[in-house]
Amino acid sequence: MVQLAKVLAIAAACLAAPVVAHPGEKHDPHVLKRELHVRDAMAAAGKRSLGGCESTLHARELAKRNVARRSHTVQKLRQKRGITSTPQKYRRNLAALEKWEAIDHNRTDAYQHGLINQESIFGANTSCILTPTVTDGPYYVWGEVVRENVKEEEYSDGIDVHLEVQYIDINTCRPVPGALVDIWQANATGVYSGISTSGNYAADGYNSTYLRGIQQTNEEGVVNFDSIFPGHYDGRATHTHLLTHLNATMFPNKTLEVGSGSVAHIGQLFWNEILRTAVEETYPYTTNEQAVTTNADDMWSVLQADASYDPFPEYMYLGDNLDDGLFAWIQIGINSTADYTDNSYYSIAAYYDANGGHENEDSGFVGGGGSGGGGAPSGSMSSMPSSSATASASS
Repeated sequence: MVQLAKVLAIAAACLAAPVVAHPGEKHDPHVLKRELHVRDAMAAAGKRSLGGCESTLHARELAKRNVARRSHTVQKLRQKRGITSTPQKYRRNLAALEKWEAIDHNRTDAYQHGLINQESIFGANTSCILTPTVTDGPYYVWGEVVRENVKEEEYSDGIDVHLEVQYIDINTCRPVPGALVDIWQANATGVYSGISTSGNYAADGYNSTYLRGIQQTNEEGVVNFDSIFPGHYDGRATHTHLLTHLNATMFPNKTLEVGSGSVAHIGQLFWNEILRTAVEETYPYTTNEQAVTTNADDMWSVLQADASYDPFPEYMYLGDNLDDGLFAWIQIGINSTADYTDNSYYSIAAYYDANGGHENEDSGFVGGGGSGGGGAPSGSMSSMPSSSATASASS
């Protein structure tokens, strides 16, 4: 477990240093220190809350359904890709990792083609692990495309990842259906779509949409995304952004009502260093010339990782090499009564509607020089792409 003092020291150092790829992402270290204490207590309480209902009938039944669903997903993914080989047994060097990262999330070596040990692979109990809210960063776009497959024809090359995320309410220990979940990440060369500013110039600027999307959780609290393993960029460890809206209104034409619902969770998933290194030995990750930041040196992964929460997804190789892709999954405990809409960590850099992408001039993170507060910008925002919107970026 990382000592809180160490966390604060690293966080303060990171906050004091400029972050090239996230211009304007700054937070008061004194405020951050206070919030860390609060979040640490909330995470511990959430873990106890979820842990106390593990033996209930509905929790045991949910666990069984999770095992069956994940096993079925892997079989479908392998069949779709025509994979018949046994996945390779890939073991991480745990001694090389920080203690808080030393949980072995790699389930590849437990999978035997034709004889699936489903419980040992897919039954990992992550439901009592609370992922605390952290900043959404300066590149959040309101009005992303409602879709499961966030890959596009251009600028989405990389190692395929099928990601399953399940949301559990820490107050009831039950799945959270109907939540709208945003996902966004950098491409293999470390560039985000939908943003055009110093440190991140997408070729089509605000009109680009690759590796961004929204899905609604089903009755099991589950969303699925087809994406790629994210690329790295200066100042941040490799990560995937998630943001969860509750009670938001989605119109039949897939338009999200502006300002509806609450922001119940803002989080980031991080990826193991050994896996990242293996991925980045493949093309086009090898063309990424930006500096690498390890998990231990990242300001937000350090803040998230503790005994009470785990920001690293479980994963397994679908075949005998990375080119066959990965299946990754994680459960996230959220407080369904929380609302971070007016929190300083929630900032909308841009929005995407039927007319394309537009900068949010009220955002303090990107270009506008505003206050950097949360809340949706005015005007109608559609989740449907315009006909001219294509994926593009520069590296």
